[in-house]
Amino acid sequence: MAKSPEEQHPVKAFGWAARDTSGVLSPFKFSRRETGEKDVRFKVLYCGICHSDLHHVKNDWGASKYPMVPGHEIVGVVTDVGSKVTKFKVGDKVGVGCMVGSCRSCVECKNDLENYCPKKVLTYDFYYHDGTMLYGGYSDHMVADEHFVLRWPDNLPLDAGAPLLCAGITTYSPLIYFELNKPGLHLGVVGLGGLGHIAVKLAKAFGAKVTVISTSPSKGKEAIENLGADAFLVSRDPDQMKAAMGTMDGILDTVSAVHPLLPLLSLLKNHGKLVMLGAPAKPLELPVMPLLMGRKIVGGSNIGGLKETQEMLDFCAKHNIKADVEVIPIDYVNTAMERLEKADVKYRFVIEVGNTLKAA
Repeated sequence: MAKSPEEQHPVKAFGWAARDTSGVLSPFKFSRRETGEKDVRFKVLYCGICHSDLHHVKNDWGASKYPMVPGHEIVGVVTDVGSKVTKFKVGDKVGVGCMVGSCRSCVECKNDLENYCPKKVLTYDFYYHDGTMLYGGYSDHMVADEHFVLRWPDNLPLDAGAPLLCAGITTYSPLIYFELNKPGLHLGVVGLGGLGHIAVKLAKAFGAKVTVISTSPSKGKEAIENLGADAFLVSRDPDQMKAAMGTMDGILDTVSAVHPLLPLLSLLKNHGKLVMLGAPAKPLELPVMPLLMGRKIVGGSNIGGLKETQEMLDFCAKHNIKADVEVIPIDYVNTAMERLEKADVKYRFVIEVGNTLKAA
């Protein structure tokens, strides 16, 4: 007979879990493995609520396993390290993002691209190498192989920094890979949510001119005055879109709703790049003619490897980039999920796990 989550491992753990596709979270007792020789264990202080957590708890992608403790934007303080750990010591501030494992031997892993390893192990709602279920950061503590643990820069706040572990690297990696990090480029950012607002800050730090593209005219003031964008474009306004045709070197599209790509392709200069970062549930229509006529590229990107994620954290610390967050107690998490579904947050909820998660 299979062991219960509480009996699976020797170390008791406590968090909040979804039990079914309602996505409603409630207190949950489970267990985590002992600290292995290469493991780092840490007390969770903060955990961001990523939009993908909402998709996972509601089984929007059809593969969710319950009970599920979400959370992959996790920061805290080391409480224990294995005998062969070299990078961390007790008391260090650390983070864990979207992955806690990979094969470590394929061509992707050898090139510091663990995020594209065919055997990568996600932080929650996934099975670990030993076949046991993994639980995420809406919990009192975490344990992970030191390779998948990130050193937290001293001057980066834990609460507003937590979302960088997913939203930060998801927008940083394509800027680097698609060479959109050169000063003087004109970049568009589609959607001003958790990913979009970080994309604006990163692009500005790289020296780009940034235009936010949104269906909501109400976000214009926020984009320019608070986030430092240079311009704002209402994608539903044909005159504004026409005036901006052929002006952008690259566009980061962070929208997960189904939306037309043709208007975005028309904004690109010849040889421009449209990079998809959102994950719409249905396929999008891709008109090929604009690609041919302007040698334009539509690409995609998904988080980043551990080396690049560390670079991103250090870059954000240096340039004072952090997420705009609303810090909440754990017992507000269901309300936060409802608000997230309505896009009623600027721009990321972060759970203050350390002070508000109490074992029943």
